[in-house]
Order: sequence, then structure tokens, then C-alpha cells
Amino acid sequence: MYSNTQTTSFQYDILPTFPVQGKLSNSYDELVDHLIQNHIHCIDGFVGVNWETPIKHIQQEFVKRGLTVRFVSMETALLPEAAIEEKVAPYLGGNDPLFGKKTPLELIAYFDTVKLAALQGMLKQATDSEYLIFYGPGAALLEVSSQVMYIDLPKNILIQRMRAGLAGNLACAKQSDQKELYKRYYFVDWELLNRHKRTILARVEILADQQSAENLPWILGNDLKATLHVMSKNYFRVRPTFEPGVWGGQWMKEHLTGIDQQVKNYAWSFEMIVPENGILLENNGLVLEISFDQLMFQESSNVLGAAQPRFDVEFPIRFNFLDTFDGGNLSIQCHPSPSYAKAEFGENFTQDESYYIVDRKGDAQVYLGFQEDIDAENFRVVLEQSFRTGEPIAIDRYVQKFESQKHQLYLIPHGTVHSSGTNNLVLEISATPYNYTFKMYDWVRPDLDGKPRPLNIDRAFANLNFNRKGDVVKDTLLSQPEVYTLDAQASKVHLPTHEDHFYDVYRYEFADEVKIETKGQCHIMMLVEGEAVELTTANGMKKIFHYAETFAVPAAAKSYSLRNLGTAQAKVIQSFVKDHKC
Repeated sequence: MYSNTQTTSFQYDILPTFPVQGKLSNSYDELVDHLIQNHIHCIDGFVGVNWETPIKHIQQEFVKRGLTVRFVSMETALLPEAAIEEKVAPYLGGNDPLFGKKTPLELIAYFDTVKLAALQGMLKQATDSEYLIFYGPGAALLEVSSQVMYIDLPKNILIQRMRAGLAGNLACAKQSDQKELYKRYYFVDWELLNRHKRTILARVEILADQQSAENLPWILGNDLKATLHVMSKNYFRVRPTFEPGVWGGQWMKEHLTGIDQQVKNYAWSFEMIVPENGILLENNGLVLEISFDQLMFQESSNVLGAAQPRFDVEFPIRFNFLDTFDGGNLSIQCHPSPSYAKAEFGENFTQDESYYIVDRKGDAQVYLGFQEDIDAENFRVVLEQSFRTGEPIAIDRYVQKFESQKHQLYLIPHGTVHSSGTNNLVLEISATPYNYTFKMYDWVRPDLDGKPRPLNIDRAFANLNFNRKGDVVKDTLLSQPEVYTLDAQASKVHLPTHEDHFYDVYRYEFADEVKIETKGQCHIMMLVEGEAVELTTANGMKKIFHYAETFAVPAAAKSYSLRNLGTAQAKVIQSFVKDHKC
């Protein structure tokens, strides 16, 4: 019988791909032909793109053709950096090391209108003797109706470049520390660049992926649109990303094939999350990565179905792993209320979570809710004293802990004090915002960089629900399974969530096969026990998913089947937006 706790690696694809409807190219020769034939003079792109490399190769192709080409950087039309800093300052959270507020700024706010008009004049007066190419973020602003090229960069690659000192913030010459750089990416750069990308997506004739040092895979706009449309009626799986952390564990290193073994530990695997994951497209051995949000920009109605009017292009549910096997405890923490998340951070919904225990060992614990005799004022005094003195706290005097149970769902609506203890592999099923963890106690330990981890005691106490204590926790935050028999070999288990959760959770258990209807909702799933399942959609597409892989079936797929390919029973977790919340 298949064991999820075996130490040998099992099949897990860290580079999942979707077939392109059309073709991919890696040829600069073909690229330049297409630029010329379609009179494309504007190459827009994302922050962190290394423009020197594609510009060099494009110029070489023009020289081969005996043509003169002139490149003009959009940086020449930017406002002075001091003026840009003044515009973005209100969204950077001041001295707060972690939190800002999502900006409503548009990309055009970074530009000097006089200089921008001058570039537009240059474009209009261009002659056949010199081919003008304007490049950089905002290039599409020069021609509001013409076709453009867009060079994208996956956000995880951007973060890698940032950590290596190879990428900074948009229109910002100064180099801050990494926390400040990331904070500005999250609250400012990504916000205005994603809005810009959404507005120009219909005009993108060529989209390229610049994560490689030399290669530049690209796709024509119509092929990209066709691919996303097919995806939106069948299935998708994003490229997972993995991050170490001070409490990180060894489960993923020991079990996931292809993962980097040189990293000390892995704390997180982002299995499906719009803000950072990408989607890999494949054709004839070539692979191109697009941002997850591009699928949402084009096909949000097909993907989300009945939930789309509420969430627009935001993908509402995220799946990620928390690995503490032979690691440490997570911080004692909570998450903000919806009103607090909106007012403080500009988020449209908050971080309502749940912990699903995929694997565990020994005496693994989950910290959840307060002890019955909790005294809020005393608890705060103890936390603040520990922060000042570095003295540890006997935290279970204040916070309840439960022995974790495999396949149990622990409910963590906003305001609930919680943590995962050591030796759990947690599938965190949550509303998508993921950056708002208010740490109150972190076991008096430094971060991976050796510096103290920031605590957020004030923000936590503005959100903590002290009524979630004692027996209330057992009665309302430990999901009670409801089993429904489907046939002789299959059952459906409802794992009810809290009334504050806008998503629901089910588990399908089957020996052979189950047939499922989407009923107007996007289904996010993971095989949490078994070896592999084969998905077949109503449109006839097939795809095999292995243990611990997350995948989604959009609402527009309407129906699909899952066939068990293993020798033991398959168990598949499924989450979707509750109907009455749409």
C-alpha cells in the first residue's frame, strides 16, 4: 500500500506545462521579422527585465538586414526620482518594515507629460531610414491603439534577481534592503504594472518571457489568447515556488522530485496563488512562462463562473504548504478583519485560513484559540515583556494546542490566534491575500539573516477575537466531517468551514473513479492520499496529477472525472467559493 510518509521521492512535477494552441518561438530572426511586418515600435515590459540582452539581439538582427535601428528607453521620460518618491510614499507604510497599502496609482503617473509628448512626437515623425523602438515599462503609453510587444518576467525570478542585487524597484535608482524592496514591489510596483498590463493585453501582438540569460521564448498574441481560452474551459496548474524559512522543515526536500537539495529547509510551497505564481506554456520542447493574472485578465468569467462578479480578476482561493517536519513552530499569529485589511492595506478581502493536515509525525501539535481563562491585558503585557527582554513564554498557558490529526481541517477565520507546531505538513487553504501575518510571539529566535523577526503586537491586538477560547474552539474551529456515499467505491466528505470563510472544502475518496460537476464554480484540488489521478474534462482534455500536486478545474469546464491510477484509495481535497457568498 502506498505510504505518504515514505522518505523516497515520488513523482511531483515542479515544472507543469499546458500545451500551446499554436506555436512558441525562440528565434530573434523571426521576432524581428514580425516586429517589422506589424510596424511594432513599442516594447513594454515588467520591472526587473534585463533590457540589455534582448535589445542587443534585436539590434544584431536589424544589422543583418542592413537596417538602421534606434532604441529609446522610456526612462528618459520619467519624472525626477524625488517626484516619484513623493507619489508613492503614502503607500509604503512609513517605518513599518513589512506593511504598506496597495496603491491606486496608474503607471502614467510616473511620467513627465511634456517628455512623454516629445517621445510621441518622435514616433510620429519617424522615417523609413531609421526604425525607432521605444522600450521599457510604459512604452505602450506612446501609442494607445497600436500593437505592442511585451516582455514579462515571472515574479519569483524577479525576487531572485532582487536578492542577487540585479533588480531594484520600478523607476528607483536607490537600493534599499530586501524587505523594503519587496514591500514596494508588493504594494506599488506590482499593483500599477498589473493594471497597466491588463489595459494593454488586447494590444499585445508578441509576448516574451525574459527569465533566461540568453533565450527569449515568445508567443503571438492570438496564440496566447487561444491557449488561455482553452485553459479556461479545461484545467490549469501553476508553477509552484518554494521558500526557506526560520521554522522550515525537511518533508518537501525528502519527498518532492526535482526540488533544490542545497537549500537548508523549505518553509513554504506556494502551490496556487495569483500574486506570485506563473503558468508554463509548452510547444515542441520550448517553454514560456506567463503570469497567473494574465489568465484572469482574459478569462475571469470562465474561470470563476458565479463568483466572478464578486472577485473580478482576483483569484479568491490559495493553496500552499507549510512544512515543519524536523523544523520549528510557526510564530503565534493572527490575521486581519476584512474592514482592517481594506482600510489599512487596500485589500478587497482578508486572509481567512484553514489548516489541512496532509502528513504529520510524533507528537505534532496545532495551536488554535485561547485558553478559557485568557486575560487579554495580561497576555499583551507578557508578549511585550518577552519582546523587550528576549525571555521565552510558556505560550500554552494562553493558547490552546491540539494533537494534529491527519486529514483533519482546522478552521482559522480572521482574528483567531494560531500556529502550526513542529512535524506537520500543512496544506493551508485560504483566501488569497497572504502577506498579512501579525506575529505576536516567535519563540525568541532570529530570522535566517540573523536579525530579529519583526513582531506586530499592536496590529494583532487590533484584530484578535478573545471569544474564541475554551470549548468554543473545539465546537466551532475543528471541522466535523459529514460523509456522503456516492456509490460502492466512492464517497464525498464535507469538511464544513466557518461562517466567516467564503470558501468550502470537500474531500472525494474513491477506489476507481468519480464524476463531478462544477455547478458554476472553480474547483481547486489536490491529491492528498494515493499515487496519481487522471483528470478528463467534458471537453475531452486529459491530464495526470500526482500526489501533493495542486490543480484547478474552471467553472466553464462544467463537468469532469477523476480516475484513480494508484493501487490504494485516492483522496482528493476540493475547495470552491460558497454559492451564497457570491
